[in-house]
Amino acid sequence: MLNTHELFLKLLRFVSITPDDGGAFAFIKAYLNDFEIIEVNVENTKNLFLYKRFGEGPHLCFAGHIDVVPPGTGWESEPFEPIVKEGVVYARGAQDMKSGVCAFVQAMRETTHFNGTLSAILTSDEEGDAKHGTIEVIKELERRSFLPDYVIVAEPTSEKVFGDAIKVGRRGSINGVIEIIGKQGHAAYPEKTINPVHQIAPLLSKLAGHYLDEGDEFFTPSQIIITDIRGGMEVTNVTPGNLRIMFNVRNSTKTDKAKIRTYMEEVLQGLEFTLCLSESAHPFVTSKDSLIVKKLSNALLHVKGLMPKLSTAGGTSDARFFGSFGIATVEFGVVNDTIHAPNECCPLSEVESLVHIFKTVIENFKKEDV
Repeated sequence: MLNTHELFLKLLRFVSITPDDGGAFAFIKAYLNDFEIIEVNVENTKNLFLYKRFGEGPHLCFAGHIDVVPPGTGWESEPFEPIVKEGVVYARGAQDMKSGVCAFVQAMRETTHFNGTLSAILTSDEEGDAKHGTIEVIKELERRSFLPDYVIVAEPTSEKVFGDAIKVGRRGSINGVIEIIGKQGHAAYPEKTINPVHQIAPLLSKLAGHYLDEGDEFFTPSQIIITDIRGGMEVTNVTPGNLRIMFNVRNSTKTDKAKIRTYMEEVLQGLEFTLCLSESAHPFVTSKDSLIVKKLSNALLHVKGLMPKLSTAGGTSDARFFGSFGIATVEFGVVNDTIHAPNECCPLSEVESLVHIFKTVIENFKKEDV
């Protein structure tokens, strides 16, 4: 068995740019060779589910992705040849999220007893469209009546110092495109045109930055964020025939597509327009009284002496897929401050602490607590 340092460096050397696992999954299957394996590969995405039934208690699952974004430029070292400087490991994926994968793989390898079923879900496509990734494994487990009861997604969630934040939910993401339909014409004869720019101008303040709800204990208010406005022919003597407005709403559980559509139709009443809405992620939140939240918080208090805040901030992650199936899901991992950047790095001490925390959760996940 490798130590945590050796395992971390091993995982970082796999060139696993989305959707390629780079050979990492073959290694992980061999490393956890006493776990049962289900592979759910769809098109060019590889997905791995490993599990071991220790007893009749709850099913605790760890989840993560082996894929990383392309390294890009500006590196001071080879992105897939990790180097260690003063206890800090530099490599693509060091924070996002081979640190988390290393931690739960090592914790699972070192587990000799558990009061239930222990498992892990790994995908090679989280940084991309995630269309054939974790969601396909969840659907397969549902078909087998083998969905986990609790999930820890090992994304880098700490903000300032390791252990200061656990994500207990995520905002949803709804994209919208409005097209205001006018009538193109000569700028010298505005009375013969219908100028959609002039039509939208007095209404724009009701769209840009508008709060659709007030938020709550876990979510900031759902806000309309305008991302693009364009129309016309880029000339000064022709008025535009139409105008497109693109926007995004990172929504709480208090706002959905229907609410957004109703609001847009009220604001744009009297104009000729089309509205297209698409939802790329559903919001979810896990109760602060859930067993998984309590056990993870207590483990952090025991190992690091910190009581973490419970957060839903940030973008989307694969946790949204578990949330949509009603599975109690949290996210916890190392500090997030260099992900996707050149010279991505992570202190080895944080990975070692993460292993300790995950092992503490496993050891204290008692059946009588359920």
